[in-house]
Amino acid sequence: MTTPLVLIVLGTLCRVVPHPPNAVALGAVALFAGAKLPIRWAWLVPVLSMAFADLILDWGSNRGVFEVSRLTIYATYIAITFLGLLARRPAGMKSTATLVPLSLAASGLFFLTTNFAEWIAGPLKLYPISSEGLVACYVAAIPFFQNTVLADLAGVSVLFGFDALARHVTARRRPETVVGLADA
Repeated sequence: MTTPLVLIVLGTLCRVVPHPPNAVALGAVALFAGAKLPIRWAWLVPVLSMAFADLILDWGSNRGVFEVSRLTIYATYIAITFLGLLARRPAGMKSTATLVPLSLAASGLFFLTTNFAEWIAGPLKLYPISSEGLVACYVAAIPFFQNTVLADLAGVSVLFGFDALARHVTARRRPETVVGLADA
């Protein structure tokens, strides 16, 4: 139960500490949760991270809880959690080759879904509901996309890297099988 709580705190912190626009590694947290936690807990990690961060960030504002763009973000992180299931491997198998494409897929999914939601129902109504408006919305979001990609790649590297290191250290510390008196 400790791992989900740590991931929720990390996910919340990555949203509330000052950061460049869209440089939030919550996609990495969702991927890691999907890869390493039982699915009954995994999807709750990004949802609770978002909810706690939203409570902090939106305190005193009149932002709607059930806005299309907000619900799309939550749903996207749940989908990214399920994408993390693809990173599950039997013990001992390297999954590095799958982590980079999964991280890029998570960033791409976030880019596609959230900008579509912004175009359709964004609270600022910046883009007309037309093909030109859709293109303008995605083009305007490109500078932010690189931050999402970098944050997710860095987050995946750190989370999966520390997990691999912890497993390696734990395996090395386990005492070799000792023949006890009962075995003799």
